[in-house]
Amino acid sequence: MPLNIVVGAQWGDEGKGRITDYLAAGADVVARFGGGDNAGHTVRVGDETFKLHLIPSGIVHEGVVCIIGNGVVINPKVLLREMDALAARGVDVSPARLKISDRAHLITPSHIALDKAYESARGDEAIGTTLRGIGPAYTDKASRGGLRAGQMVEPESLADAVQAHVAWHNETLTKVMGAEAVEAGSVAADFAGYARRLAPHLVDASAYIDDCLRAGKPVLAEGAQGTLLDLDHGTYPFVTSSNVTAASALVGLGLGPKVVGDVFGVAKAFTSRVGSGPFPTELSGEMALRLRGTGENPWDEFGTTTGRPRRVGWLDLVMLRYAVRVNGLTQLVLTKLDILSGLPEIQVCTGYEVAGAAMENFPASLSILSRCTPVYETLPGWDDDITGARRFEDLPANAQQYISFVSDKTGIPIPLASVGPARSQIVK
Repeated sequence: MPLNIVVGAQWGDEGKGRITDYLAAGADVVARFGGGDNAGHTVRVGDETFKLHLIPSGIVHEGVVCIIGNGVVINPKVLLREMDALAARGVDVSPARLKISDRAHLITPSHIALDKAYESARGDEAIGTTLRGIGPAYTDKASRGGLRAGQMVEPESLADAVQAHVAWHNETLTKVMGAEAVEAGSVAADFAGYARRLAPHLVDASAYIDDCLRAGKPVLAEGAQGTLLDLDHGTYPFVTSSNVTAASALVGLGLGPKVVGDVFGVAKAFTSRVGSGPFPTELSGEMALRLRGTGENPWDEFGTTTGRPRRVGWLDLVMLRYAVRVNGLTQLVLTKLDILSGLPEIQVCTGYEVAGAAMENFPASLSILSRCTPVYETLPGWDDDITGARRFEDLPANAQQYISFVSDKTGIPIPLASVGPARSQIVK
Protein backbone atom coordinates (compact mmCIF):
# COMPACT_ATOMS: atom_id res chain seq x y z
CA MET A 1 0.00 0.00 0.00
CA PRO A 2 1.24 3.56 -0.70
CA LEU A 3 1.78 6.47 1.65
CA ASN A 4 -1.03 9.03 1.23
CA ILE A 5 -0.32 12.59 2.33
CA VAL A 6 -2.61 15.33 3.69
CA VAL A 7 -1.42 18.94 3.51
CA GLY A 8 -2.94 22.38 3.87
CA ALA A 9 -3.38 24.27 0.59
CA GLN A 10 -3.80 27.76 2.08
CA TRP A 11 -2.45 29.58 5.18
CA GLY A 12 -3.24 26.75 7.60
CA ASP A 13 -6.43 26.20 9.62
CA GLU A 14 -8.05 24.56 6.58
CA GLY A 15 -9.54 21.64 8.50
CA LYS A 16 -6.74 19.11 7.94
CA GLY A 17 -7.43 17.44 11.28
CA ARG A 18 -11.00 16.51 10.53
CA ILE A 19 -10.09 15.35 6.99
CA THR A 20 -7.20 13.29 8.37
CA ASP A 21 -9.65 11.81 10.89
CA TYR A 22 -12.04 10.96 8.04
CA LEU A 23 -9.34 9.35 5.91
CA ALA A 24 -7.85 7.57 8.95
CA ALA A 25 -10.84 5.23 8.92
CA GLY A 26 -9.05 3.47 6.04
CA ALA A 27 -5.53 3.62 7.48
CA ASP A 28 -3.52 1.45 9.83
CA VAL A 29 -1.02 4.21 10.67
CA VAL A 30 -1.30 8.01 10.84
CA ALA A 31 1.97 9.93 11.13
CA ARG A 32 2.62 13.63 11.80
CA PHE A 33 5.64 14.78 9.81
CA GLY A 34 6.30 18.39 10.80
CA GLY A 35 5.55 21.40 12.96
CA GLY A 36 4.95 21.39 16.68
CA ASP A 37 2.21 22.33 19.11
CA ASN A 38 1.67 25.51 17.10
CA ALA A 39 -0.65 23.26 15.10
CA GLY A 40 -4.27 22.99 16.16
CA HIS A 41 -6.26 20.11 14.68
CA THR A 42 -9.91 19.75 15.70
CA VAL A 43 -11.78 16.44 15.40
CA ARG A 44 -15.44 16.15 16.31
CA VAL A 45 -16.93 12.72 16.98
CA GLY A 46 -20.62 12.79 17.85
CA ASP A 47 -21.03 15.31 20.64
CA GLU A 48 -17.34 15.18 21.56
CA THR A 49 -14.71 17.61 20.26
CA PHE A 50 -11.01 16.75 20.41
CA LYS A 51 -8.48 19.54 20.01
CA LEU A 52 -5.07 18.11 19.18
CA HIS A 53 -1.75 19.93 18.92
CA LEU A 54 0.93 17.23 18.70
CA ILE A 55 -0.81 13.86 18.57
CA PRO A 56 -1.95 12.79 15.07
CA SER A 57 -5.66 13.15 14.32
CA GLY A 58 -6.03 9.40 13.79
CA ILE A 59 -5.78 8.81 17.55
CA VAL A 60 -9.56 8.80 18.02
CA HIS A 61 -9.89 5.78 15.69
CA GLU A 62 -9.48 2.57 17.66
CA GLY A 63 -6.67 0.41 16.36
CA VAL A 64 -4.91 3.12 14.36
CA VAL A 65 -1.25 3.52 15.34
CA CYS A 66 -0.15 7.16 15.55
CA ILE A 67 3.43 8.33 15.04
CA ILE A 68 5.08 11.66 15.76
CA GLY A 69 7.79 11.84 13.10
CA ASN A 70 11.35 13.11 13.13
CA GLY A 71 10.32 16.38 11.44
CA VAL A 72 8.22 17.40 14.44
CA VAL A 73 9.53 19.51 17.33
CA ILE A 74 8.04 18.29 20.61
CA ASN A 75 7.34 20.12 23.83
CA PRO A 76 7.18 17.08 26.16
CA LYS A 77 5.16 18.95 28.76
CA VAL A 78 2.48 19.76 26.18
CA LEU A 79 2.56 16.25 24.77
CA LEU A 80 2.05 14.65 28.19
CA ARG A 81 -0.77 17.04 29.00
CA GLU A 82 -2.45 16.11 25.71
CA MET A 83 -1.92 12.41 26.35
CA ASP A 84 -3.38 12.66 29.85
CA ALA A 85 -6.43 14.56 28.58
CA LEU A 86 -7.09 11.91 25.94
CA ALA A 87 -6.59 9.06 28.42
CA ALA A 88 -9.09 10.69 30.77
CA ARG A 89 -11.62 10.52 27.94
CA GLY A 90 -10.97 6.83 27.33
CA VAL A 91 -8.59 7.16 24.37
CA ASP A 92 -5.72 4.66 24.32
CA VAL A 93 -2.39 6.53 24.19
CA SER A 94 -0.19 3.62 25.30
CA PRO A 95 3.17 2.94 23.58
CA ALA A 96 1.39 0.36 21.44
CA ARG A 97 -0.72 3.10 19.86
CA LEU A 98 1.35 6.28 20.17
CA LYS A 99 4.95 6.24 19.00
CA ILE A 100 7.59 9.00 18.87
CA SER A 101 10.52 9.15 16.49
CA ASP A 102 13.80 9.04 18.37
CA ARG A 103 15.06 11.62 15.85
CA ALA A 104 12.45 14.27 16.66
CA HIS A 105 13.71 17.38 18.45
CA LEU A 106 12.61 18.72 21.84
CA ILE A 107 11.31 22.17 22.78
CA THR A 108 12.40 23.58 26.14
CA PRO A 109 11.18 26.56 28.20
CA SER A 110 14.22 28.52 27.06
CA HIS A 111 13.10 28.09 23.44
CA ILE A 112 9.77 29.61 24.44
CA ALA A 113 11.50 32.46 26.27
CA LEU A 114 13.61 33.19 23.18
CA ASP A 115 10.54 33.11 20.95
CA LYS A 116 8.82 35.72 23.12
CA ALA A 117 11.94 37.89 23.33
CA TYR A 118 12.47 37.85 19.55
CA GLU A 119 8.84 38.73 18.81
CA SER A 120 8.90 41.54 21.36
CA ALA A 121 12.10 42.92 19.82
CA ARG A 122 10.52 42.99 16.35
CA GLY A 123 7.87 45.44 17.56
CA ASP A 124 5.61 46.49 14.69
CA GLU A 125 7.42 43.99 12.44
CA ALA A 126 6.40 41.01 14.60
CA ILE A 127 5.68 37.89 12.57
CA GLY A 128 2.77 36.78 14.76
CA THR A 129 4.20 33.48 15.99
CA THR A 130 2.28 31.35 18.48
CA LEU A 131 5.09 31.95 21.03
CA ARG A 132 5.46 28.18 21.53
CA GLY A 133 9.22 28.06 20.93
CA ILE A 134 8.86 26.44 17.51
CA GLY A 135 11.23 28.76 15.63
CA PRO A 136 14.07 28.66 18.17
CA ALA A 137 13.80 24.84 18.35
CA TYR A 138 14.18 24.52 14.58
CA THR A 139 17.01 27.08 14.70
CA ASP A 140 18.86 24.90 17.21
CA LYS A 141 18.21 21.85 15.04
CA ALA A 142 19.72 23.57 11.99
CA SER A 143 22.69 24.92 13.97
CA ARG A 144 23.32 21.46 15.47
CA GLY A 145 22.62 22.58 19.01
CA GLY A 146 19.29 20.86 19.57
CA LEU A 147 18.10 18.07 21.85
CA ARG A 148 16.73 14.88 20.31
CA ALA A 149 13.87 12.79 21.65
CA GLY A 150 16.14 9.72 21.61
CA GLN A 151 18.09 11.23 24.51
CA MET A 152 15.09 10.48 26.73
CA VAL A 153 16.18 6.84 27.03
CA GLU A 154 18.75 8.10 29.59
CA PRO A 155 16.83 10.56 31.82
CA GLU A 156 19.77 11.64 33.96
CA SER A 157 22.01 12.21 30.95
CA LEU A 158 19.19 14.20 29.32
CA ALA A 159 18.87 16.33 32.45
CA ASP A 160 22.56 17.26 32.22
CA ALA A 161 22.17 18.13 28.55
CA VAL A 162 19.07 20.23 29.24
CA GLN A 163 20.81 22.15 32.02
CA ALA A 164 23.71 23.04 29.71
CA HIS A 165 21.29 23.84 26.88
CA VAL A 166 19.24 26.28 29.01
CA ALA A 167 22.39 27.91 30.40
CA TRP A 168 23.56 28.46 26.82
CA HIS A 169 20.23 30.09 25.90
CA ASN A 170 20.38 32.25 29.03
CA GLU A 171 23.47 33.95 27.65
CA THR A 172 21.40 35.24 24.73
CA LEU A 173 18.32 35.97 26.82
CA THR A 174 20.11 38.10 29.40
CA LYS A 175 23.05 39.62 27.56
CA VAL A 176 21.57 40.16 24.10
CA MET A 177 17.80 40.35 24.52
CA GLY A 178 17.69 41.91 27.98
CA ALA A 179 15.20 39.26 29.14
CA GLU A 180 15.05 37.21 32.32
CA ALA A 181 17.00 33.98 32.57
CA VAL A 182 15.27 30.60 32.71
CA GLU A 183 15.95 28.49 35.84
CA ALA A 184 18.08 25.73 34.34
CA GLY A 185 18.08 23.34 37.29
CA SER A 186 14.32 23.04 37.63
CA VAL A 187 13.88 22.63 33.87
CA ALA A 188 16.46 19.84 33.86
CA ALA A 189 14.64 18.03 36.67
CA ASP A 190 11.31 18.38 34.85
CA PHE A 191 12.77 16.91 31.66
CA ALA A 192 14.14 13.90 33.50
CA GLY A 193 10.58 13.22 34.66
CA TYR A 194 9.17 13.69 31.17
CA ALA A 195 11.79 11.28 29.82
CA ARG A 196 10.81 8.49 32.20
CA ARG A 197 7.22 8.66 30.95
CA LEU A 198 7.92 9.11 27.25
CA ALA A 199 10.91 6.81 26.70
CA PRO A 200 8.68 3.71 26.16
CA HIS A 201 7.07 5.49 23.19
CA LEU A 202 10.36 5.99 21.28
CA VAL A 203 10.90 4.11 18.01
CA ASP A 204 12.88 4.28 14.81
CA ALA A 205 9.88 5.76 13.00
CA SER A 206 11.39 5.44 9.53
CA ALA A 207 11.96 1.70 9.99
CA TYR A 208 8.53 1.21 11.60
CA ILE A 209 6.65 2.94 8.77
CA ASP A 210 8.73 1.20 6.10
CA ASP A 211 7.87 -2.17 7.64
CA CYS A 212 4.17 -1.23 7.61
CA LEU A 213 4.26 -0.18 3.96
CA ARG A 214 6.12 -3.35 2.95
CA ALA A 215 3.46 -5.37 4.78
CA GLY A 216 0.75 -3.69 2.71
CA LYS A 217 -0.62 -1.54 5.53
CA PRO A 218 -2.08 1.84 4.49
CA VAL A 219 -0.25 4.79 6.04
CA LEU A 220 -1.51 8.38 6.14
CA ALA A 221 0.91 11.29 6.61
CA GLU A 222 -0.63 14.30 8.36
CA GLY A 223 0.76 17.77 7.74
CA ALA A 224 0.58 20.87 9.89
CA GLN A 225 0.13 24.52 8.94
CA GLY A 226 -0.40 25.23 5.22
CA THR A 227 1.44 25.68 1.93
CA LEU A 228 1.59 29.49 2.21
CA LEU A 229 3.27 29.09 5.61
CA ASP A 230 6.06 26.89 4.24
CA LEU A 231 9.54 28.17 5.05
CA ASP A 232 10.62 28.10 1.39
CA HIS A 233 7.38 28.35 -0.56
CA GLY A 234 5.22 30.48 1.73
CA THR A 235 4.77 34.23 2.16
CA TYR A 236 8.20 34.70 3.72
CA PRO A 237 8.95 36.00 6.37
CA PHE A 238 5.35 35.54 7.58
CA VAL A 239 5.76 31.78 7.61
CA THR A 240 6.34 28.95 10.03
CA SER A 241 9.83 27.64 10.82
CA SER A 242 9.69 24.40 8.88
CA ASN A 243 8.79 22.97 5.50
CA VAL A 244 5.16 21.87 5.37
CA THR A 245 4.56 20.94 1.73
CA ALA A 246 4.06 17.33 0.62
CA ALA A 247 7.73 16.73 -0.11
CA SER A 248 8.55 17.41 3.54
CA ALA A 249 6.44 14.39 4.53
CA LEU A 250 9.22 12.19 3.16
CA VAL A 251 11.97 14.06 4.99
CA GLY A 252 9.89 14.31 8.16
CA LEU A 253 9.21 10.57 8.26
CA GLY A 254 12.44 9.21 6.75
CA LEU A 255 11.04 7.76 3.53
CA GLY A 256 11.80 7.91 -0.20
CA PRO A 257 9.50 9.24 -2.96
CA LYS A 258 8.64 5.84 -4.45
CA VAL A 259 6.17 5.17 -1.61
CA VAL A 260 3.84 8.13 -2.31
CA GLY A 261 0.29 7.50 -3.47
CA ASP A 262 -2.27 10.32 -3.32
CA VAL A 263 -1.57 13.82 -2.07
CA PHE A 264 -4.67 15.45 -0.62
CA GLY A 265 -4.71 19.24 -0.38
CA VAL A 266 -7.25 20.66 2.07
CA ALA A 267 -8.71 24.11 1.42
CA LYS A 268 -11.62 26.06 2.82
CA ALA A 269 -14.35 27.11 0.41
CA PHE A 270 -13.11 30.64 1.18
CA THR A 271 -9.71 31.82 2.47
CA SER A 272 -8.46 32.63 5.97
CA ARG A 273 -5.20 33.36 7.74
CA VAL A 274 -3.90 34.32 11.17
CA GLY A 275 -1.07 36.78 11.62
CA SER A 276 0.52 39.46 9.50
CA GLY A 277 1.26 39.70 5.79
CA PRO A 278 -0.48 40.52 2.50
CA PHE A 279 -3.86 38.92 1.81
CA PRO A 280 -5.19 39.85 -1.68
CA THR A 281 -8.80 38.68 -1.22
CA GLU A 282 -9.21 39.84 2.41
CA LEU A 283 -12.65 41.13 3.36
CA SER A 284 -13.73 43.56 6.05
CA GLY A 285 -17.01 44.74 7.47
CA GLU A 286 -20.22 42.73 7.47
CA MET A 287 -19.06 40.10 4.98
CA ALA A 288 -15.94 39.37 7.06
CA LEU A 289 -18.10 38.96 10.16
CA ARG A 290 -20.43 36.71 8.19
CA LEU A 291 -17.61 34.34 7.18
CA ARG A 292 -15.75 34.49 10.49
CA GLY A 293 -18.62 33.96 12.93
CA THR A 294 -18.74 35.19 16.50
CA GLY A 295 -16.41 32.72 18.17
CA GLU A 296 -19.24 31.07 20.11
CA ASN A 297 -19.21 27.99 17.88
CA PRO A 298 -16.18 25.67 17.47
CA TRP A 299 -16.82 25.95 13.70
CA ASP A 300 -16.15 29.71 13.78
CA GLU A 301 -12.95 31.28 12.47
CA PHE A 302 -10.84 31.52 15.61
CA GLY A 303 -7.49 29.74 15.99
CA THR A 304 -7.53 26.37 17.79
CA THR A 305 -4.08 27.08 19.23
CA THR A 306 -4.11 30.86 19.69
CA GLY A 307 -7.81 31.72 19.95
CA ARG A 308 -7.10 34.70 17.69
CA PRO A 309 -9.77 35.74 15.17
CA ARG A 310 -8.77 34.76 11.66
CA ARG A 311 -8.65 37.17 8.77
CA VAL A 312 -11.05 36.00 6.06
CA GLY A 313 -11.60 36.56 2.35
CA TRP A 314 -12.95 35.04 -0.84
CA LEU A 315 -11.46 31.86 -2.28
CA ASP A 316 -8.15 32.56 -4.06
CA LEU A 317 -7.55 30.24 -7.01
CA VAL A 318 -4.16 31.78 -7.84
CA MET A 319 -3.05 30.52 -4.44
CA LEU A 320 -4.70 27.13 -4.91
CA ARG A 321 -3.11 26.55 -8.31
CA TYR A 322 0.24 27.37 -6.71
CA ALA A 323 -0.48 24.85 -3.93
CA VAL A 324 -1.37 22.21 -6.53
CA ARG A 325 1.99 22.73 -8.22
CA VAL A 326 4.37 22.87 -5.27
CA ASN A 327 2.71 19.91 -3.51
CA GLY A 328 1.93 17.77 -6.55
CA LEU A 329 -1.67 17.53 -5.33
CA THR A 330 -3.73 14.72 -6.81
CA GLN A 331 -6.93 15.50 -4.88
CA LEU A 332 -8.44 18.67 -3.42
CA VAL A 333 -10.79 18.60 -0.44
CA LEU A 334 -13.02 21.61 0.27
CA THR A 335 -14.09 22.36 3.84
CA LYS A 336 -16.71 24.71 5.26
CA LEU A 337 -18.83 24.72 2.13
CA ASP A 338 -21.85 25.17 4.41
CA ILE A 339 -20.60 28.59 5.55
CA LEU A 340 -21.36 29.96 2.06
CA SER A 341 -25.02 28.94 2.26
CA GLY A 342 -27.37 31.92 2.23
CA LEU A 343 -25.14 34.21 0.18
CA PRO A 344 -26.87 35.51 -2.98
CA GLU A 345 -23.56 35.72 -4.84
CA ILE A 346 -20.07 34.33 -4.21
CA GLN A 347 -16.89 35.89 -5.49
CA VAL A 348 -13.93 33.73 -6.54
CA CYS A 349 -10.50 35.16 -7.32
CA THR A 350 -9.28 33.68 -10.61
CA GLY A 351 -6.29 35.96 -11.21
CA TYR A 352 -4.29 38.98 -10.08
CA GLU A 353 -3.50 42.32 -11.66
CA VAL A 354 -0.56 44.54 -10.77
CA ALA A 355 -0.49 48.05 -12.22
CA GLY A 356 -3.01 46.93 -14.84
CA ALA A 357 -0.96 43.91 -15.94
CA ALA A 358 -2.21 40.35 -15.46
CA MET A 359 -0.20 38.04 -13.19
CA GLU A 360 -0.59 34.31 -13.73
CA ASN A 361 1.57 32.92 -10.90
CA PHE A 362 1.65 33.52 -7.16
CA PRO A 363 4.56 35.94 -6.52
CA ALA A 364 7.46 35.36 -4.15
CA SER A 365 7.78 39.08 -3.41
CA LEU A 366 5.56 40.36 -0.60
CA SER A 367 5.91 43.84 -2.04
CA ILE A 368 4.35 42.64 -5.29
CA LEU A 369 1.74 40.52 -3.51
CA SER A 370 0.65 43.51 -1.43
CA ARG A 371 -0.02 45.42 -4.67
CA CYS A 372 -1.97 42.61 -6.32
CA THR A 373 -5.59 43.35 -7.10
CA PRO A 374 -7.76 40.23 -7.28
CA VAL A 375 -9.69 39.54 -10.47
CA TYR A 376 -13.04 38.03 -9.53
CA GLU A 377 -15.63 35.88 -11.19
CA THR A 378 -19.06 35.97 -9.60
CA LEU A 379 -20.95 32.72 -9.08
CA PRO A 380 -24.58 32.37 -7.97
CA GLY A 381 -25.11 31.42 -4.34
CA TRP A 382 -27.65 29.10 -2.74
CA ASP A 383 -30.11 29.39 0.13
CA ASP A 384 -30.49 25.70 0.97
CA ASP A 385 -29.24 24.21 4.23
CA ILE A 386 -26.63 21.73 2.99
CA THR A 387 -25.47 20.38 6.36
CA GLY A 388 -27.42 17.16 5.81
CA ALA A 389 -26.03 16.46 2.31
CA ARG A 390 -23.87 13.36 1.94
CA ARG A 391 -23.73 12.92 -1.83
CA PHE A 392 -22.86 15.40 -4.56
CA GLU A 393 -26.39 14.95 -5.94
CA ASP A 394 -27.84 16.08 -2.58
CA LEU A 395 -26.34 19.56 -3.00
CA PRO A 396 -28.25 22.39 -4.68
CA ALA A 397 -27.29 23.05 -8.29
CA ASN A 398 -25.35 26.23 -7.47
CA ALA A 399 -23.27 24.47 -4.79
CA GLN A 400 -22.51 21.73 -7.31
CA GLN A 401 -21.51 24.42 -9.80
CA TYR A 402 -19.19 26.02 -7.22
CA ILE A 403 -17.35 22.73 -6.61
CA SER A 404 -17.11 21.98 -10.33
CA PHE A 405 -15.82 25.50 -11.03
CA VAL A 406 -13.02 25.15 -8.45
CA SER A 407 -12.10 21.70 -9.74
CA ASP A 408 -11.99 22.93 -13.33
CA LYS A 409 -9.87 26.00 -12.50
CA THR A 410 -7.35 24.04 -10.39
CA GLY A 411 -7.21 21.07 -12.72
CA ILE A 412 -7.69 18.35 -10.09
CA PRO A 413 -10.68 16.40 -8.76
CA ILE A 414 -12.53 17.27 -5.58
CA PRO A 415 -13.70 13.96 -4.07
CA LEU A 416 -14.81 15.33 -0.69
CA ALA A 417 -16.36 18.50 0.75
CA SER A 418 -17.28 19.12 4.36
CA VAL A 419 -20.67 20.65 5.16
CA GLY A 420 -20.39 20.86 8.95
CA PRO A 421 -18.00 20.17 11.82
CA ALA A 422 -19.08 16.60 12.61
CA ARG A 423 -17.16 13.59 11.36
CA SER A 424 -20.19 12.46 9.35
CA GLN A 425 -20.81 15.80 7.62
CA ILE A 426 -18.86 14.99 4.48
CA VAL A 427 -20.19 15.06 0.93
CA LYS A 428 -18.65 12.45 -1.35
